[in-house]
Amino acid sequence: MEIIESGGEHVVRSWASILDPKTLEQALMTARCDAMAGPLALMPDAHLGAGSTVGSVLLTHGIIPAAVGVDIGCGVSAFKTNIKRHEISDEASRRILGRIRETIPSGVGRGHSKSSVLGKEFVKWRGWPSIDEERRILTQFGTLGSGNHFAEVSEDLDGFVWVLVHSGSRGAGNLIAQHHINVAKSLGHKVENAALSYLSPGSDELKDYVSDMLWAQDYAHYQRQAMVEALYAAVLENVGDRNTVTKEEEIYCHHNYSEEVEAGVWLSRKGAIDATPDRMGIVPGSMGAATHIVKGKGNLDSYSSAPHGAGRMLSRGAAKRQLDLEEFKSQMADRLWDDRNAKALLDEAPLAYKPIETVMEDAKDLVETVTVLKAFINYKGL
Repeated sequence: MEIIESGGEHVVRSWASILDPKTLEQALMTARCDAMAGPLALMPDAHLGAGSTVGSVLLTHGIIPAAVGVDIGCGVSAFKTNIKRHEISDEASRRILGRIRETIPSGVGRGHSKSSVLGKEFVKWRGWPSIDEERRILTQFGTLGSGNHFAEVSEDLDGFVWVLVHSGSRGAGNLIAQHHINVAKSLGHKVENAALSYLSPGSDELKDYVSDMLWAQDYAHYQRQAMVEALYAAVLENVGDRNTVTKEEEIYCHHNYSEEVEAGVWLSRKGAIDATPDRMGIVPGSMGAATHIVKGKGNLDSYSSAPHGAGRMLSRGAAKRQLDLEEFKSQMADRLWDDRNAKALLDEAPLAYKPIETVMEDAKDLVETVTVLKAFINYKGL
């Protein structure tokens, strides 16, 4: 951990050995915000974000909506099976990828062709948020989205097969976040950047945001679970005796959310996971790298938090301009992936991200690696 002065009464505690100047500048600006109730913790995967830094953990009076993020409740769900890697042939892997394409829509704004039955069940239980986007909410339930979201089938160090899905609250979560960011801006708090506007403790605006945020967290969790089950079904269709297959271990891990830790004081993790003692977590690398299954160490300086992934080294635009398409393909040669869309996925190439090995070394005081997963089937959101 490195302590960096912010120029105000608060500081940034940084675990990032790879940190570009603009990201640090953004984090220091957040640390000076009047809403801050303690130092800002900067994770090893930190990078520049919309409004506030991805990979940051904040303790605040009230909530800064931008410090939770626009993809509220985004996270990774995974479970281990008793299937061994050798039980899934190359041909079966190709069938699994094809089935994933059929059952899990992906891409910007993409959803199912009609309202999801599971989405309707979710809304029947949870109701609607204040941003009532009925069609979007129902058709995007159980869909991947875009960017760094993925569905993967992986092998652990002992040869057992895992299924993983990384996704969030889709269009509904984004609309909720943008609405409340604008509400915070309208309150006229004095901040260095309007994006850091906050909702004060006890205010109606904060209560409204929390209600919508919790809805979006639930939406993200349950629609992600729907995809995990669809992914699992695709695997089961392509193994010998599916009746003998069991789920051995399940992990749910979200990284864009806020929780009240004492009256009026909120802990927000934007691109960071809960790493309280013995808490299981998931830290994915890039689409060409390993995923670490971890256990929290409860480091109090980090507010018991840890990185949520590898963290970008290059912006999407820079990756498209600078990275070589053929090199990208060669880096993915040891796994089955959506190579027909390689050009569209270039901004997700491994070299656009920090090395996961460096991130995990930086995080050694935050989490302990329990096992490492290597994907042999990768499906990305375009």
